[in-house]
Amino acid sequence: MNNILIIEDDKDISRLLEIAMKDLDGSTTVAHNGLLGLDLAQEADYDLILLDVKLPGMNGVELCRELRKSKQTPVIMVTANSEEIDKVLGLEIGADDYITKPFSMRELKARAKAVLRRAQQSAPDARFRESVIKAKELEIDMNKRRVTLDGSNVELSPKEYELICLLAQNVGRSYSRAELLDTIWGYNFEGYEHTVNSHINRLRSKIEPDMANPKFVLTTWGVGYRFNEDL
Repeated sequence: MNNILIIEDDKDISRLLEIAMKDLDGSTTVAHNGLLGLDLAQEADYDLILLDVKLPGMNGVELCRELRKSKQTPVIMVTANSEEIDKVLGLEIGADDYITKPFSMRELKARAKAVLRRAQQSAPDARFRESVIKAKELEIDMNKRRVTLDGSNVELSPKEYELICLLAQNVGRSYSRAELLDTIWGYNFEGYEHTVNSHINRLRSKIEPDMANPKFVLTTWGVGYRFNEDL
């Protein structure tokens, strides 16, 4: 059974969300304001969080950003605003998907299933819990979800961490921006490739000695990005 947290101040909508999630064999907990929702999200382990953007106490953007400092729980943001800038903002702060009101229960359940499936597929396999990837002075501890450079911890956002893990586990393979978008974010459509670019740039700013001449994450011109196979 999936343990799902719903953070939504509209009680009618929260009841609809509960019904939809129970159809997915989900056990639901509901919070009607952002501060309570953040407390619940930090205190317990949930498989999925449905997070409204406009909330009393703390809005959904602030809540998601704060949550990502300590938790990697999958988040679907729910909002009445369908402007692209808000969608990009949701992705940039670590949301896993984004749905706008009004939405159909079928669409919501499909998106929730997809996010839950991706989370389960990306969960560490017991056979690889001790896996450590080393490339010169860069080290990725897959068990501890920790990245170090010259022995010092590198603070990465969840998406930055997923990007470096994917690339480092597939040394030399070039991923297009669309492939990275689909694999890491689950968005399989054009128009959001710049989200990948911005995350790669931030990742490089944290691990590359020289941003102008990357050592670890290389650009494959005309394709996308790859991890340096010559290290």
